[in-house]
Amino acid sequence: MTAVPALPPSDGRPDLLVLRAIKLGDALVAVPALHALRRAFPGHRITLATTAWLAPVVELLPVNVHLAQHGLDHPIAAPAGAVDVVVNLHGAGPESSDLVAALGARRVIGHADPTHGYEGPEWPDDVHERERWADLMTWHGIPADPDEVAIARPVAPSVAPGAAVVHIGAFHGARHWPTDRFADVVRGLRDRGLDVVLTGGADDVERAATVARTAGLPPEAVLAGALELQAFAGVIASAALVVTVDTGAAHLASAYGIPSVVVFGPAPPESWGPPASGPHVVLTDASVRRGDVFAEDPDPALLAVGVDDVLAAVDSLPVDAAAAAAAAAAAAAPAAPTASP
Repeated sequence: MTAVPALPPSDGRPDLLVLRAIKLGDALVAVPALHALRRAFPGHRITLATTAWLAPVVELLPVNVHLAQHGLDHPIAAPAGAVDVVVNLHGAGPESSDLVAALGARRVIGHADPTHGYEGPEWPDDVHERERWADLMTWHGIPADPDEVAIARPVAPSVAPGAAVVHIGAFHGARHWPTDRFADVVRGLRDRGLDVVLTGGADDVERAATVARTAGLPPEAVLAGALELQAFAGVIASAALVVTVDTGAAHLASAYGIPSVVVFGPAPPESWGPPASGPHVVLTDASVRRGDVFAEDPDPALLAVGVDDVLAAVDSLPVDAAAAAAAAAAAAAPAAPTASP
């Protein structure tokens, strides 16, 4: 799915537009709300207005159109009156509310907006992001389950089926767990019989190379900077295990039900952590959390987590590399032809 610069002409269905213009993890915590909307409006064409570079993952979400919307500093590119229902999954401040109101939709689904006269619940503090948006749907008469996080698998086969994925990337230094600790974790995973690959973004290539050299991994195990976003999702979907800090990789592991160990630093897991029902372990130390997500040095809550903590968490999870590889192969295989009647 390609991100389009403006809402396409009507295809005959009424249009429902969802605003959620942030990053990968932010999009994925809105998935339960998107599932609820898809069920509640089966006859609508659903457009997600979000960041253009997320296009490969938006293709895996229960939406029909991806409208490019980077941040809130420009209008939503849809003619006034063209949208039947608009949903504000971005926030409750004037920036997002003004953009939503400008569409002139028949129905607005969002938090209370007295400025524009739209009804909704008051903005709740100190709740999980998935619950925030699921509860918003439910308030508006659209039942939603905050743990309904599953998304579609990529069609292309994974380049590393059954591997343990160690994701070393993060947008800011506040989430940078030390490379020597990542290397020790890699050694521990290999000692447990797991093949390991290192993932991350284009800015993480040097860190990944350092981890690989220190841990004795071959260069081909470094996938950081080498995968487009849907291929990255495919690697996570086929993994035996994911070890990561609090990033989009953690949310993808939740979306595919992959056992994961997630090390939290500045952000509280109570707001951003994986579903409690899943095969996931969260590690952090809230007592020393500084909480500055944009800091360039690691948060103390992140540094409080040691290598032994991570490996103990791994040992507590149902990790099966052979089963993960087999499941990935089955998911990638073409469907068998059906016999003619």
